[in-house]
Amino acid sequence: MKGTQSQLNFLPENHTDFIFAVVGEELGFIGVVLLLLLYLVVLWRGMKIAKDASDMFGRLLAVGITSMLAFHVLVNVGMTLGIMPVTGIPLPLMSYGVSSLTTNIMSIAILLNIQRRKQKLLF
Repeated sequence: MKGTQSQLNFLPENHTDFIFAVVGEELGFIGVVLLLLLYLVVLWRGMKIAKDASDMFGRLLAVGITSMLAFHVLVNVGMTLGIMPVTGIPLPLMSYGVSSLTTNIMSIAILLNIQRRKQKLLF
């Protein structure tokens, strides 16, 4: 856990914008693949919740939240890899920052509420 890029301040804002680079440096390829698979599971579950929603509003809200999370992951990983411009969009649930973390947790809570409401209507 003493990577040269993050410890010697070669990465600007390594605790927020470039946290994916720090994960890649500290945990390697396996850690990055595992992190991306975990995001894929969250996005897949979000789309499944949207598909199973009981009404159109719940479906659209679930698709919007899932799209927001997917966009944040795509832009952050893309800017860390150098294929997208540096925009300052944090990696969901990983970057240091209270407002982003609060928004992401509230969004996932709304997704879970949409799923719970569908299950509640079945009984």
